[in-house]
Amino acid sequence: MLPPSTRRRIILRLALPIIAGMLSQSLINLIDAAMVGSLGEVPLAGVGIGGYVMFMITALVFGLSSGVQAQTARRHGEQAWTRLAMPLNAGLVIAVGLSLPVTALCLWQAPALMALISQDPGVNAEAVTYFRWRVLSLAAVAMIFCFRGYWNGIQQTGLYLRIILAMHVINVMASLALIFGYLGLPAMGAAGAGAGTTLSLFAGLAMWAVASLRHARPSGFLAGLPRRFTFLTTLRLAGPHSFQQLWFAAGYAVLFWILGQVGTASVAVGHVLVNLSLLLILPGVGLGMAAMSLVGQALGREEHGDAHRWGWEVVHLAWLCLAVIALPMALFPDAVLALFLHDSALIELARLPLRLTALMIVLDAAALVLAQALLGAGANRTVMTATLSLQWLLFLPLAWLVGVWFEQGLLGIWWVQLAYRILNSMWFTAIWQRRRWQRLCV
Repeated sequence: MLPPSTRRRIILRLALPIIAGMLSQSLINLIDAAMVGSLGEVPLAGVGIGGYVMFMITALVFGLSSGVQAQTARRHGEQAWTRLAMPLNAGLVIAVGLSLPVTALCLWQAPALMALISQDPGVNAEAVTYFRWRVLSLAAVAMIFCFRGYWNGIQQTGLYLRIILAMHVINVMASLALIFGYLGLPAMGAAGAGAGTTLSLFAGLAMWAVASLRHARPSGFLAGLPRRFTFLTTLRLAGPHSFQQLWFAAGYAVLFWILGQVGTASVAVGHVLVNLSLLLILPGVGLGMAAMSLVGQALGREEHGDAHRWGWEVVHLAWLCLAVIALPMALFPDAVLALFLHDSALIELARLPLRLTALMIVLDAAALVLAQALLGAGANRTVMTATLSLQWLLFLPLAWLVGVWFEQGLLGIWWVQLAYRILNSMWFTAIWQRRRWQRLCV
């Protein structure tokens, strides 16, 4: 058995590149918003709406990453070196077959999709042009998810960081030129941001493909069509995760609708708190993705006790990491809020909810990590059921009841969310401890 210090180094070696890549993605989103924001509030709002719809559409293919990663990690643990890339081949075929008709449908129905969120004609016009450029990259996004799953599954997470940083450089340069018409290019405005992002995604896809052609051919990359069983397994694993991501994102839309029933100030504060929490849990998500590979490989070696141990060791690291991140929000809430809010009344409204958010981030560590670890074991349906049941059957109804019906407002909703996060981690802990996931075939 490896000593604890060695196991921690392995976890961090896998997780740190993923975390850095995720954080850089959040940073680039802020840079994109800053560039488009200089054009005015209408283009910025259009990009925001178009980006949210694109996020929802992307959720349809998101599960391909975990589906490929879980199978690759299991084959790696089995030392089936010539079959490592078979899940990647299956994922790529599914990615193309699914994304192309969805892209065509979205290009056709883009105005109707934007109208579901906004009724402002000017904003919708900007959103439609931005979204149409972005949705052209859906096939590239889906295939990138597959490549990322494969390379994470064999513990080569550093490649993900290098490629995503290169994509960010291309994105900034291309978007800047296309938004404002530099280098003799047409000034496309907000649509240029979408075109630049799409260009960077196809460039990233090319980088993933070249790296895989160089290093994954002995593992079966593009060696032929996978067996029917591999296709079905990939679909079985990817489907629930994609469905979960789609409805999880929709849950946030419902949350903002509930906050809208409370008042405009609650929407403004809630927007800051939600986006801050989604940014700060990224280290937990990155550690969870490391757990996905480590658990899958241990199960491939049929070392069930080691797989269980990896899950808890990653949770312990996530608790420590998230506690350090959350501490400034708990100790200095006014200073943190002043970065985003400039009205003293809004800061007063947000002070205690921010402290509750800090506590939520720490308490969420077990759920963040163990959910990903369960995906590595192939328990995708279990994760989907647990996540969506708690969100849609417990949290959202109680949030409306307490916040709107009993008129407890934003603070009441955040207390409900704290209870929901505690229950979420307790539920995933119970699932992990029952160990039924150890009997699943991937």
